[in-house]
Amino acid sequence: MLYSSVPAHEKRAAFRARLASGELLRFPGAFNPLSARLIQEKGFEGVYISGAVIAADLGLPDIGLTTLTEVAGRGRQISRMTDLPTLIDADTGFGEPMNVARTVQELEDAGVAGLHIEDQVNPKRCGHLDGKAVVGLDTATKRIRAAVDARRDPNLLIMARTDVRAVEGLQAAVDRAKALVDAGADAIFPEAMADLSEFEAVRNAVDVPVLANMTEFGKSELFSAAQLASAGINIVIHPVSLLRIAMGAAERGLDTLVRDGSLKAEVPGMQTRARLYELLDYSGYTAFDTNVFDFEVPTGR
Repeated sequence: MLYSSVPAHEKRAAFRARLASGELLRFPGAFNPLSARLIQEKGFEGVYISGAVIAADLGLPDIGLTTLTEVAGRGRQISRMTDLPTLIDADTGFGEPMNVARTVQELEDAGVAGLHIEDQVNPKRCGHLDGKAVVGLDTATKRIRAAVDARRDPNLLIMARTDVRAVEGLQAAVDRAKALVDAGADAIFPEAMADLSEFEAVRNAVDVPVLANMTEFGKSELFSAAQLASAGINIVIHPVSLLRIAMGAAERGLDTLVRDGSLKAEVPGMQTRARLYELLDYSGYTAFDTNVFDFEVPTGR
């Protein structure tokens, strides 16, 4: 009922412990707080909060138009709804070192377990689009040092994302990953790797956890969890997948409504009222105070 009963600092400590186990942690992307609850119920290890999804939810492209306030707000809404650790996309940190420091503290207050800061030129663009530009190594490492220095909970995971692979090649990505770890990054997110061997090259180059981004329609092949685990990857995210599935279903439903004048044909594929109420824990609210909120939870449709 209401929000997660697990404090943020406990989620962070649990996240660190799971990462230390060496297992592959699966973080599907939540497009809203309710989908985060569903991710938890289905047995995943964490929830990812994508900057591209936040932008799309606002009707914007993923080109650095969202604000820290908007990202922190959505991070808070999702993080408080799940017992799982949340990892959030902090883009370039919304500015240079001092802005990065403030970003880290705002997101820490929002209850996330980890965040990643990237090395693109600000404003950034989607990591799987062409025409990206990255900052120099000095600026990239300053962002990470600022992030590490700003956190107050030492268990808040500071991950460095590098987009240099698409600009300067794999060896440049490996070299930058090493430098970002030296600057204090707790984990590395090498964006837009071409194949599994490239993930393995980064994995072999650093001694911190490595994340793989399995986004559809991108530069990377969609490897299975087993393949990524065999390559030594520690976290896999599916950032936009649930939004794409939901929007695909919404578009098909609207087409049906235009064609048939009714959604009767779509009802078998819909989440039922009973299932929605179960996910929302309506019965828990009823039990909490029947004098304030009392109704019967449907068990059928």
